[in-house]
Amino acid sequence: MRREPLQITTSGTPLTQVEADVLAVLVVEPGRLTPAGAALDASLDGRLAHLLADGELKATTGSVGLVHTRGELGAHRIAAVGVGSEDAIDADALRTAAARVAARIGEIGGGTIAWVIGDGLALPLVEQGRAVVDGTVLATYDPGAWKTHGERRAPLTQLILCGPEAASVAEEAEWAGVVADWTNRCRDLVDMPANELTPTRLAETAAEIAASVPHLRCEILGPEEIRGAGMGALAAVAQGSATEPRLIVLEYDPPGARDDLRLGLVGKAITFDTGGISLKPSARMEEMKSDMAGGAAVVTGIAAIAALGLPIRAIAVVPATENMPGGRAYRPGDILTALNGKTIEITNTDAEGRLVLADALVDARRRGATHIVDLATLTGAVVIALGDFYAGLMGNDEGWLGEIEAAAAASGDHAWRLPLHETYARYIKSIYADMKNSSDLRQAGSIYAARFLQEFAGEGPWAHLDIAGTGYLERSRGDYYTAKGATGYGVRLLAALAERLVR
Repeated sequence: MRREPLQITTSGTPLTQVEADVLAVLVVEPGRLTPAGAALDASLDGRLAHLLADGELKATTGSVGLVHTRGELGAHRIAAVGVGSEDAIDADALRTAAARVAARIGEIGGGTIAWVIGDGLALPLVEQGRAVVDGTVLATYDPGAWKTHGERRAPLTQLILCGPEAASVAEEAEWAGVVADWTNRCRDLVDMPANELTPTRLAETAAEIAASVPHLRCEILGPEEIRGAGMGALAAVAQGSATEPRLIVLEYDPPGARDDLRLGLVGKAITFDTGGISLKPSARMEEMKSDMAGGAAVVTGIAAIAALGLPIRAIAVVPATENMPGGRAYRPGDILTALNGKTIEITNTDAEGRLVLADALVDARRRGATHIVDLATLTGAVVIALGDFYAGLMGNDEGWLGEIEAAAAASGDHAWRLPLHETYARYIKSIYADMKNSSDLRQAGSIYAARFLQEFAGEGPWAHLDIAGTGYLERSRGDYYTAKGATGYGVRLLAALAERLVR
């Protein structure tokens, strides 16, 4: 499923001379062109203005109208794309607009898109450039890799950011392209069926990635090593499946990185989740191949950080297993011992994600992680609370949470903070063990899971991102750079977080 990365360049060539299959300009409410579009329209004898007056070009976000230039301009077509109110244009609106243009051109064919940036918008130029790159690259993702016939999208080959100041964002645009490409590689993993993406295959993929990126090293633990290390929670979840588990460890140690900070990334990778003995309903169980979206984001996220050459030490720990029923499966009522020695009463085998994360969090801290963030498709409760646009964010350190919130806002992988007050600790109390893994109270399900994880986060800043709503979509959000299925949530956030930490 590997695709060639989109070539991303900048150009200060006068817009009338830019050569591209499509040159994109903006339409803003109440239905007018921005200055660059108006200037180009003068060379088109006012055809864009005429279509605006007739209502054929609209300012609605994501609306696209195409006009052939008939040789008056260097570009073959002009794409006039709506972005809503000029006062409300943000990075999300530009991502949607860029994705819509890329999708439209993919339908009709064309290898090169040119985008005008600057153009009097209040949004900073760097944010404009990154958003356009994001939307364009993410829109090229095709989930139908397993189709044996049918029409394929015409591939885009180049994105040109144009304008007098476009050269000033060249480095940031290249950065965004690298991260967006790794985001699409994350989507490849999440959309893979569970009969192909087993824990072993995920581990092999991580090893292949490590071999291709400088200063990235991979270590893989098998079932005997997992049990021998004392990871009783991960081992118990894995024991019901005929498919062996893996613990994947990726370490990034570049030259010049500071010694007092080591970013820890932990990702849940349940490559298929039946719920175990606490069996899930059959409806939409096929989507449970996506229960490894957090692990995929961590594997590709640390790869993106390494590919960018960011001078930060980082370690990724990804527990990978299936959760299956069977004669050897762990049971409700079992008591497990995690890597840190704490005991866990099992009251629901479908609350398995927090179990595998428990051992992985302890392992990450023991390997030297000073600041940890974990990502997991953990609870349906977070989907009820926040839907499919915001992940739930919880943690134990105000400053660390603030850094992650800032990275989420900058990257487009949005997160919303939920409380994690100590009063929630009473929910996890067990009569028989140190804690239990689920509650029969229909209260604060996402917070319950986070409070459980806090018991294993160790000393130092830790944050938890519940991405059950954002990592895999049940239906399209209408933004054109995502669709039903994998979104790659977390890769852009982790890269932005690492970038913030090395400033």
